[in-house]
Amino acid sequence: MAFLTIQPLWVSGTVLIAATLLAMAATVLVRRRVASERVRINNEVAGFTFATIGVLYAVLLAFAVIIVWEKFSTADTVAVQEAGAVATLYRLANGIGGDPGAALDESLTRYGKTAIAEDWPAMERGRSSETVTRALNVTYAALLTFTPTDGRGTALLTEALRQLDRLTESRRTRLVLASGAVPGVLWFVLLGGAVLTIGFTLFFGTESTRAHAMMTGSLAFLIFSALLVIVVIDRPFTGPVKVQPDALAIVLQDVGNKTVP
Repeated sequence: MAFLTIQPLWVSGTVLIAATLLAMAATVLVRRRVASERVRINNEVAGFTFATIGVLYAVLLAFAVIIVWEKFSTADTVAVQEAGAVATLYRLANGIGGDPGAALDESLTRYGKTAIAEDWPAMERGRSSETVTRALNVTYAALLTFTPTDGRGTALLTEALRQLDRLTESRRTRLVLASGAVPGVLWFVLLGGAVLTIGFTLFFGTESTRAHAMMTGSLAFLIFSALLVIVVIDRPFTGPVKVQPDALAIVLQDVGNKTVP
């Protein structure tokens, strides 16, 4: 599954079409070896069994799709929250002023650039960047050099620490989500259920082999399409459909233009 995740969409689409054609070919092969009259007498009983299998697998498949979509949406949200915390810290650095404010401003810029250049590529491999971790530590150190002397300074330091904690939490969350949400055992059940559900349709008796193959192909296409969605977005920072560091890049661009959103 990890192999398909990093492939272009046309590769995954080719696998989808190939699997659908294979299911249709299997239908034709079974019909040539087994007469429809031999299996047609079991259609009524097989229909009830297939309905039970279909419902159970549909629930499991829908559950998996919802889970990976929620994780993908969460990954996008925390990336935006991280950028928002950086933007707020830039504002607070202007309020702090002096050497502590300049140090905080510089460390935030370094953090943002290294996060884009190193953290995102590392997350594609399910890892994190030590350079970004060190840049975050430097940001904390720069902020803690500020010693407030009045209520205003104390309020600035308190809010800056809160935003920096928010930034750290957002980064930690996206690093955790980068490894994927679907465990190996669930992949085994999903793939096994797909084979079982599609294979069960091969032994229904119909008058037309062509119609039988088309029905099996349609079911296979729907099932494999749902599996493709799960594969593509299971790792939200990997592959052709992924969360990009656009929000953080916009903040850095605006800072370079001396305007923070």
